[in-house]
Amino acid sequence: MKIAIGCDHGGFRLKTELVRFLKTSRHSAKDFGAFDEKSCDYPLFAAKVGKAVASGKFKRGILVCKTGIGMAIAANKIKNVRAAVVHDMKTAVSSRQHNDCNVIVFGSTFIKPAKAKAVLKIWLATRSLGGRHRRRVIQMNKLEE
Repeated sequence: MKIAIGCDHGGFRLKTELVRFLKTSRHSAKDFGAFDEKSCDYPLFAAKVGKAVASGKFKRGILVCKTGIGMAIAANKIKNVRAAVVHDMKTAVSSRQHNDCNVIVFGSTFIKPAKAKAVLKIWLATRSLGGRHRRRVIQMNKLEE
């Protein structure tokens, strides 16, 4: 699976760990930055990853900042992006099964690298349930119009 990944300065260390993890998996990842811990503006990276996923060139996206909140808000401004802040297995599975979430967002302050890797692995493997959940995703998509 092709994955777009990005972060701001607060998510740089965790993003670096996740890029390494993805390289050892069967997934291919493109890193959209940031490439160091210098202060930067998270909406720029949320837009890069969100647009990459919305374009269809990448199946899923990963974003990291300190809380995950700003990245999720910014990414969700992009049509056809459904970004969710995820912090455990339950929210990872639910975001995929119920919301067909295509961008996962981590808050580096709230999740350790080992847990983030485990959560990401589950999130990447989980499929949307469709059915009544698909109907709701369609309703969410109409809100963008």
